[in-house]
Amino acid sequence: MDLHDLYQETILDHGRKPRNFGKLEDPTHHAEGFNPMCGDRFTVEIRVEDGVIADAAFQGQGCAISTASASLMLEALVGRPAGDFEALFTTVHTLLTSEGEAVGDPGKLVVFNGVRNFPLRVKCASLPWHTLRAALNREAVASTE
Repeated sequence: MDLHDLYQETILDHGRKPRNFGKLEDPTHHAEGFNPMCGDRFTVEIRVEDGVIADAAFQGQGCAISTASASLMLEALVGRPAGDFEALFTTVHTLLTSEGEAVGDPGKLVVFNGVRNFPLRVKCASLPWHTLRAALNREAVASTE
């Protein structure tokens, strides 16, 4: 299986059956994200305990790419120190926007490498990441604009 097939299979799987979808009980951080270009809208909620992302959830609606991105993002971050987010954000942003190699190990998130071939979809894939960044910075709203 090549990376393109892996990309399609993983995005479709997480788009159809997103992990961590729903409302979180007692979140410590939350934000809403909106992509005015396509109408994707998400709320991301996390609970940070002792500096670790103990639990996370998202709600809303969007295309398969934005939904898969939120699902994969939260799957990658639950159980990790909240301080790891920025490094992972940078890795994913590099995967989405540049021809260079991502810094760090993106793990399953490497599937977003293929999104850069579809420039209109980069904002779809990055919306959940900007939304979680806003939540961690205690900002209520994030946008891809």
